[in-house]
Amino acid sequence: MELLYKSTRGGEEEVTASQAILQGLAKDGGLFVPNEIPKLTITPDKLSKMSYQETAYEVMRLFLTDYTEEELKHCIKSAYDDKFDTEVIAPLVKVDGVYYLELFHGATIAFKDMALSILPHLMTTAAKKNQITREIVILTATSGDTGKAALAGFADVPGTRIIVFYPKNGVSPIQEKQMVTQKGENTLVVGIKGNFDDAQSGVKAIFGDRILEEELKEAGFQFSSANSINIGRLVPQIVYYVYTWGKLLESQELTEEEKLNIVVPTGNFGNILAAYYAKQMGVPIGKLICASNANKVLYDFFQTGTYDRNRAFILTSSPSMDILISSNLERLIYRIAEADAKKDRELMEALTKDGMYKITPKMQEQLEDFCGYFATEEETKAIIRETFNDTGYVMDTHTAVAACAGKKYREETGDKTKMVIASTASPYKFTRSVMEAIDAEKYGDLGDFALVDELCTLSGVTVPKAIEEIRTAPVRHNTVCEVGQMKCVVKDFLKAE
Repeated sequence: MELLYKSTRGGEEEVTASQAILQGLAKDGGLFVPNEIPKLTITPDKLSKMSYQETAYEVMRLFLTDYTEEELKHCIKSAYDDKFDTEVIAPLVKVDGVYYLELFHGATIAFKDMALSILPHLMTTAAKKNQITREIVILTATSGDTGKAALAGFADVPGTRIIVFYPKNGVSPIQEKQMVTQKGENTLVVGIKGNFDDAQSGVKAIFGDRILEEELKEAGFQFSSANSINIGRLVPQIVYYVYTWGKLLESQELTEEEKLNIVVPTGNFGNILAAYYAKQMGVPIGKLICASNANKVLYDFFQTGTYDRNRAFILTSSPSMDILISSNLERLIYRIAEADAKKDRELMEALTKDGMYKITPKMQEQLEDFCGYFATEEETKAIIRETFNDTGYVMDTHTAVAACAGKKYREETGDKTKMVIASTASPYKFTRSVMEAIDAEKYGDLGDFALVDELCTLSGVTVPKAIEEIRTAPVRHNTVCEVGQMKCVVKDFLKAE
């Protein structure tokens, strides 16, 4: 049975999965959602014996129904290969009674690799399926990790170009070096004078510019997105939560009757939404614990039912979560509004106009799967230090926010359900923040790459290839612009006058 996709704002006809992936954002500004969330069709016993690639096929075939078995298996095989430094792709590590789902073993050492290593293959396959002859221009805003993972995925892919905008002073030194040294004739990286929300809003405005769309169409281009607003990003993320369940069953750490709680460090809401979709598919997830840093707009939303971005934007040591407009939340809003596109559109228009919206009490009742917690900068540092001192395990700052949220949840509720923490980045990606958390006095004055070597000694974990590559790599991208110049930068890169 074919699964079709519609816009959360109702202003568009239903489309196939491949058309939704190609388009990225719906023309009415909404996000594509499936008509229904399919149920898993494999038994827990079979799932427990599956590899990551096999699990990926079982999940993705249910969502991407217009892809043939051959096409989908080719995409999966091309994505989850030796680009990852472990055959299991997403290992589970048990530390002090909690399971860390390590999602950072791909080419750019962040969880974005889990979806962005397959998206280029899904997209180029979709272009062939839909007889698209125009060059696809991937337009993406990043708070640090999506940018590099998307660049790595799309670099020199025939028939594509990629432009990444990032907040010039809002990412870690390692994140910036990873992006600005990116090779590929079809790549452009641009620092903007603003924060991530400015970059994301600028990209959405370009997507919504119909005059520009026509100009580029005539020049042989069409836009798509590699952000988590693209359903081709979200579906692959569901896979690792299903896989986690299978691995816990295989190791007999979990029985079929048991539930598990999942904690996700959350910025744009895509990663935790994927866990919610996995629950809807049949994975026995109890609570979805939404972990925020000091930019706790989501924590406040789950507490009050009011989403309010009218607040100071705080730069933290977990920059990928420094977000006040969580775009993927719209998909959840649409669902708890019982697929009422008019209601969704009304709330999103209020967010644009007033910077806030309030959901109804009936909608709020449907958020019982979720709870929110946040961690201060001091709490984030403390849990990195304490976990390392107690167990020798080193986590990055985003994972630390989640670990702190998980700890608060357990202390507050007394819930003893087994807990999985989504570990979203390697500590090597945020070396300075991690090492200063462990011992600021000892490591505070060292350079970035000296800290990398100290972390290697301390953790016993080999320095990832992604870090070794950028030690001496030349800077290839040095464009910086104002938010209002983003469209001009795009046109200039594409030579569309």
